[in-house]
Amino acid sequence: MTTGDEAPWKGPLSGVRVIDFTRVLAGPAASLALADLGAEVFKIEPPGTGDETRTFPPIRDGESHYYLAVNRGKKSIVVDLKSEEGLGLVRDLAARCDVLVENYRPGVMDRLGLGWEEMRAINPRLIYCSISGYGQTGPLRDRPSFDIVLQAMSGALSMNGERDGLPTKLGIPLGDLVGGINGPIGILSALYERERTGRGRHIDISLLDGLMGMLGYIAQLAFFNGTDPERVGSQHPNLVPYGIFPARDGSIVVACLTPSFWGRVCQSIGRGELCEDPRYDTLEKRRDAREEVNALVSAFTCRHGVDELVAIFTRHEVPHAPILGVTDALSHPQAKARNMVVEAQHASLGTIPIVNRSIRFTDTEQPIPEAPPVLGQHTEAILSEVLDLSPERIAYLKAQGVVA
Repeated sequence: MTTGDEAPWKGPLSGVRVIDFTRVLAGPAASLALADLGAEVFKIEPPGTGDETRTFPPIRDGESHYYLAVNRGKKSIVVDLKSEEGLGLVRDLAARCDVLVENYRPGVMDRLGLGWEEMRAINPRLIYCSISGYGQTGPLRDRPSFDIVLQAMSGALSMNGERDGLPTKLGIPLGDLVGGINGPIGILSALYERERTGRGRHIDISLLDGLMGMLGYIAQLAFFNGTDPERVGSQHPNLVPYGIFPARDGSIVVACLTPSFWGRVCQSIGRGELCEDPRYDTLEKRRDAREEVNALVSAFTCRHGVDELVAIFTRHEVPHAPILGVTDALSHPQAKARNMVVEAQHASLGTIPIVNRSIRFTDTEQPIPEAPPVLGQHTEAILSEVLDLSPERIAYLKAQGVVA
C-alpha cells in the first residue's frame, strides 16, 4: 500500500516502455499483458479508423466492444506510417523504448523500414517481438491466418466436438490468444537476459507453434498410439467419469482425475460399493467401460437439481462445477472476491466495467487499470513528454496529417 504523496505501484514492469505496432487480437493481447504488469505501452494507430477492431460491431457511442476488450491501460498515438516524417517519429520513439511488439505479416515491417535490423541499429538494447500466424520461416510464413485456421492447422480443431459430429472450434479464440501468452514470456525472458548482456533480441512468435505446444498430453498420446486421438466431446480420452452430466434443471461438470476421486464420486452418488467393484477399480477399466460408468453417474445426477448437486459434490470433495454463462461467471462470488470486474473512466463512454488484470502481486496494491484509449488520445502527450517536441512542431505535424 502506498501512503502520502508516494505514487502508486503500477507493477513490476513500471519504467519499461513498449512501442506497440499490433492490431486486432494476437498482438494486442501480448501488449495488454505488458500493460497489466505496469509497462507504459504506446499503441501506434493509423489515421482514420485506427486499429481495425475499432470498427467491429457491436459499437456503443463510437467505441467497439472488441477494441475495449484488449487495449486497457495503453496510450494511443496516431501516426501516418506512409509518410517519412511519421516513420521518423516512430523511429525516435523506438530509440526511447525497451520493447517493440508487432504482428504484421512477415516482411511488412521490413518494407516500412521498421524491421529488426533497422531497429536494433537505432537501439541495440531493444527487445523486438514479432507475432505472426506461422512465424518468420517455413513454407506458410506469408499466408494470412485467423484463429479458426490455426485451430485447424494445429490439430486442436480435429479433436474438439462430439464423437459422431463435425469438429467444433474452441469458443475462446485460443489460436490468437496464445500470442498473448508466449509473446510476453519471450519478452520478459529477453529483458532478463539484457540485464546481463546489455543487448536486445528478436523474438519470433508463431501462433501455430504456440497452439501445437498447447496440445500437451494429447500430442504425446498420438506419439504413443501412432493414431489421431478421437473426439470425445466434453469427456476425457482416458479418464472416466469426466465431463458434463445431466441434472434435473440443467447440467453439471464432474471431473474424476485421479484414482482417489473415484471413491469420492461413488460415495457422493450413494453407490459406495462401486469403489471396490472389479469392473471399475482401475483407470483403464473405467475408460473401457465408459458408457456404463457415465450411465451410473447420470442416473444419480438427473434426479437432482444443479444446486443440490453442487452441495452434494462439495460435501464429498468431488471436483465439479455448474456450467455458468459469461455474465454469471463474471458476477460469481469468487470473481467478486478476486475483484475481477472493476470500473474505469473512459474518455467518451464515462464509467465502464472492464475485466481486471489476471496476475496479482501480494503485499502491494496495484491501481485499477486505465480504460482503453480513444483514438489518438495520447498523441500530443507522447510527442511532447516523450519525444520533447515543441508545441509549434506538434502543430506543424498535425497540420501536415502526420499525426492526429
